[in-house]
Amino acid sequence: MNDSAYRVETAPRLAQWRVDAFSSASYRKSDPFRIGLWNWHLTVERNKHLLVKLYPEVSNLTREKPPIASFVIKLVSTSSTNRKTIVHPVIFDKQLKSNDDFVWAVENFFGGRFIIDVEFLDLKIAPPSGGEPSSIWNSYNIEKHSAATALTCFSRMLSEGIHTDIIINATDGSIGAHRAVLATRSPVFQSMFSHNLKEKELSAVNISDMSFEACQAFLNYIYGDFKADEFLTHRLALLRAADKYDISDLKEACHESLSEDIDTKNVLERLQTAHLYRLPRLKSSCMRRFSPPGKLNTKFEFVCVCVCDCVSCVGCC
Repeated sequence: MNDSAYRVETAPRLAQWRVDAFSSASYRKSDPFRIGLWNWHLTVERNKHLLVKLYPEVSNLTREKPPIASFVIKLVSTSSTNRKTIVHPVIFDKQLKSNDDFVWAVENFFGGRFIIDVEFLDLKIAPPSGGEPSSIWNSYNIEKHSAATALTCFSRMLSEGIHTDIIINATDGSIGAHRAVLATRSPVFQSMFSHNLKEKELSAVNISDMSFEACQAFLNYIYGDFKADEFLTHRLALLRAADKYDISDLKEACHESLSEDIDTKNVLERLQTAHLYRLPRLKSSCMRRFSPPGKLNTKFEFVCVCVCDCVSCVGCC
């Protein structure tokens, strides 16, 4: 049979399948067609009744985010002698996972050639954490889904080593990465790969002051695969790398995080870090944490003078 017999024509939110020469006791399944985030199928089966089914193609997306569909579906006869239209009552917010979730048994079918016409009124997905489903056609959700998909792709590029073209050498291991991604996120990397430096010639960057795990966390952040436990474990190494490679958003994230959990055990280290990487808010947080309002703790005034080489702590903090 002609391949066009299985093809479904689509327009935004609309799908139309022309079914020709459909005999009794037969079955036909359409080619997949794209509406929203999913590929779909239509099937028709003729036995005692005509059975029409609409369902999304089996995929990881369908399993993780099954569509919640609202739609109108109808059969339109194309016979010149018996023109007729049968319309199913409107379906509202029905979750579709398998080919048995929507089955339309048409009793008074007119036979001959016909069209299955589907208008999708809305398609929704439920948040993974629960709550009210939201429409994928809301502009915010489209933007959010697009961004999430892009980040997932970047993450796979790194984790699966897809077409890597540069090697990052840490102190105890190496990781494949992509020049274009690194150059986009860091002007230092961009300069390395744009000029005839050894990194460009050797297709390798040596980060000799980072462990493999810290380097992995650094690249995960660059590729959008943020992991909170990695970040907390390697904050100081990430701050050093962010400063070295001029990644301002990572440096600011480390700055903010280091300012949140200052205590008596780490305050001297934090003051030194604040001075080394020019983090005024971290300095102020250290001083405020151990000084009464309006007063300066003499002990920490002395410490700050030593660390900062300032005449007066008040001036720099």
